[in-house]
Amino acid sequence: MIRGKLAALRRKTAGRAKGWGEFLFRPVLPGATLRDRMIACCGALLGIAATGLLCRNMLAYMSSAPVLVAPMGASAVLLFAVPASPLAQPWSIVGGNTLSAVVGVLVASIIPDPMLAGAAAVALAIATMSLTRCLHPPGGAAALTAVLGGPAVTEMGIKFAFFPVAVNSVLLLTAGLMFHRLSGHRYPHKAANTHRTGDPPPQLRPGITQGDVDDALRTLAETLDVSREDLGALLVNAELHALERLHADITCRDVMSRDVVTVTPDTHPQVARARLIEHGFRTLPVVDRENRVAGVVGHEQLSHGDFARNTAHVAAVMVPAAVERPDTPVFRLLGRLSDGRTHDVVIVDRNRRLLGVVTQTDLLVVLARAALALAVQDGGPGKDGGLPRAYLHGVSAGRA
Repeated sequence: MIRGKLAALRRKTAGRAKGWGEFLFRPVLPGATLRDRMIACCGALLGIAATGLLCRNMLAYMSSAPVLVAPMGASAVLLFAVPASPLAQPWSIVGGNTLSAVVGVLVASIIPDPMLAGAAAVALAIATMSLTRCLHPPGGAAALTAVLGGPAVTEMGIKFAFFPVAVNSVLLLTAGLMFHRLSGHRYPHKAANTHRTGDPPPQLRPGITQGDVDDALRTLAETLDVSREDLGALLVNAELHALERLHADITCRDVMSRDVVTVTPDTHPQVARARLIEHGFRTLPVVDRENRVAGVVGHEQLSHGDFARNTAHVAAVMVPAAVERPDTPVFRLLGRLSDGRTHDVVIVDRNRRLLGVVTQTDLLVVLARAALALAVQDGGPGKDGGLPRAYLHGVSAGRA
């Protein structure tokens, strides 16, 4: 009885702690995590510090204006907290801040009333940034600072737009580029395109098209802080997750190939190439003596290097394998096997021993059979005209 009460108390305490954690960190933007926000804090700390110190120690002699202007704080929020935002890209940061400051200086020289000048400067800054495709919210602050910055800013005139605003923006952007490279973020942000061609990624070609995304945006009649390409990729990923959920009962074990052709790490690359050609495969799993997966090797890896020497080994050119467990829903592999890089997923047990392989062809057959199961669902001998679920599962998994 005491043990049961203690266990209940632990569960209650854990649930309360989780509740407090959710209360303390409720991300406003989708996709945000506490870890990402902590990384953003570190990036902003380093970026603003580097920008301010460099300007103070190297460029303060150029003018009596502040060496670091307030809009840089807002730019740092975008640059480090939401680097994928279209509003946080390099041209948006440098162009948005600089052009807005220019607008603010010009408006201040024409309109004597600072309140009216500030309002006009912000409005014209938005129009200028929109026309030059560098919309950046801190640009509004830069325009307002040029109007209300005081005598030091007024005396500088148009120079204020270049120092400190443009110089601050360039230094902050440089710090952001270096920081994101070290932290593993892709910046400047670009929609992924594995093949580097004009075609959209494979996942974006079927189903939802970019035209569908544009139509949805027009229907929504709202401006979203996300690019059209990223929005399309998000919707396609949602489709993939829905497909996985609807067919969760079809696992990798149901469809994987079990008679797998393999090589070992000390196999000569020419032998591996011969096996690939003989069996018509793109990749081969590389396994050790205990049948544990060490990597994969394919035509791409074997096309580089001189393998004429007898001392050459597959271990020198193999790459990490994409692995999954046998109980994984097979439709979870759809995104990976359609990314343009992964051709096979190796199925392993808990000890990473090879059990089988699911290829793009295997998944294509499952997709076709799932479509067949859906097509016949309303016309068979089951209840209400539908086929029994067990039969539908058998069709999708290839056993009916």
